[in-house]
Amino acid sequence: MRGPTGKALRTWAVATIVVTVLGPLAGLLWAKIVPTVEYVVIQGEPLFADPEGQGPVGMDGRFALIVMVAGIGCGALAYLAGGRGNDIPLVLGLAVGGIAAAVIAWKTGHQIGLARYEDAVRAAKDGATVKGVAELRATGIVTFWPILAVGTYGALELFVKRLPAGDRGKAAAGEPEEIGRGELDLQATAPGGDVDRREP
Repeated sequence: MRGPTGKALRTWAVATIVVTVLGPLAGLLWAKIVPTVEYVVIQGEPLFADPEGQGPVGMDGRFALIVMVAGIGCGALAYLAGGRGNDIPLVLGLAVGGIAAAVIAWKTGHQIGLARYEDAVRAAKDGATVKGVAELRATGIVTFWPILAVGTYGALELFVKRLPAGDRGKAAAGEPEEIGRGELDLQATAPGGDVDRREP
């Protein structure tokens, strides 16, 4: 597909894919740094050994930190790599890729060690404790990645203010201003001169 529409679709697709592939890496990092949480097995069901402890909160908190940093980083990099005319497809790519990456990060992190944990729960006697895996309780955190990615892009666009496409800055005397498609042409004249030569 050629033309502006094809370019926009390619930009959107590349942005979406690049952001999405960061999801598994974020999930592996989350599984690596997640705090250890112990469960007590009661009648075959695992229950938090310390429901008021910092472990369950820490799992959500560390996931939130990872996706927040990832979102801000993706937004900044997309802004630096993009250009005027690519804003809409880039923002859409950040939104779609961000939510996909966050969900993949959650699922990837949760799968690390899950089979071993489930085997331990099945084999545990009543009252025994087992170590859990990364688990996200506040699932709304997955929206942090796309929200912060789009928000960072928008903030940079608002405050940095790139020049519009094709704008090389202030037009020199005699050059058409890039307003109204070149319809305004201010030409310099010598002191006392008359461009239209209508004055004596």
